[in-house]
Parts: sequence; C-alpha cells; structure tokens
Amino acid sequence: MKYWLMKSEPSVFTIEDLEKTPNQTVDWIPTKGIRNYQARNFMRDDMSLGDLAFFYQSNCDTPGIVGIMEITKLAYPDPLQFQKGHKYFDPKSSPDNPRWLNVDVTLVKKIPLIELKTLRLFSELEEMMILRKGNRLSITPITKNEWLFINNIKN
Repeated sequence: MKYWLMKSEPSVFTIEDLEKTPNQTVDWIPTKGIRNYQARNFMRDDMSLGDLAFFYQSNCDTPGIVGIMEITKLAYPDPLQFQKGHKYFDPKSSPDNPRWLNVDVTLVKKIPLIELKTLRLFSELEEMMILRKGNRLSITPITKNEWLFINNIKN
C-alpha cells in the first residue's frame, strides 16, 4: 500500500462536495483536470487500488489536511482532454494515445483540519514534498511513517 496527499482548492472542490457525491466517490478532480506530467505519472505508474490519500485543501486562508480518501479506480483517460472548446482540451491527445489521466477516490472519513503550519512544526515531517519550498504538485507521495505520524496528530 502507498500513501498520497492530493490537493484541491476549496473554490473548485471541497471535502463537503465529496461527501455529497453518489457513493462519496469522484474522479479526481471533477472540475479541474490534472495537467502536470509528474502528478499524472504518479497516478499512472504508482497508484494502486486501496492506496490511501489525504484530502488537502490548498490556496485558501487555512490550507491543510481535511480528510482521508481511498483510491477506488485505477488511472483512466481524463475525458476533458478530448472536449473541444473545454479549458482542458488537449489537441495533441487522442483516445488511442491519451496524455492525461484520472483516478477515482472514495471518501473514507472527514477529519478536523490539520493546518499546514501545524505540519511544519514536526521534524518527523520535514521531508514531505508539501513542505518543500516551491512545491506546487497537486498529488504527492508520502511515506508510511509520515502517514502514521499525521494520523496521530491531535488538534
């Protein structure tokens, strides 16, 4: 099993939006395609069914972890890349050779916010990609030790 941190901006998609979806399952992210090759490669090459991910709210007043999700469908072509006129249309992508992928996630549970500034307090987490200066990836791997440590943080 692998562990992930997956970002969404509250102005695009929230943990509450995920709670309201049928079966609390959604393609990640439903209204904002993943358009970064490294994030795509994580989905394509490294994610497995049953992997767990933190739902991280970013680009907001209080960024941080707000939930836990499970990967419930492996990488498949993001349909937005084929929709002419859509913001995420990619003319270099084709159904035979799609460039952009998606995975489905299912809500495991909503948790009290663990703020980014709280994560920064712990030396055990100093290697996390989310804490590195300039990191803007929407999907990042985290280690099992980081996963376990974060799950034991009490707010």
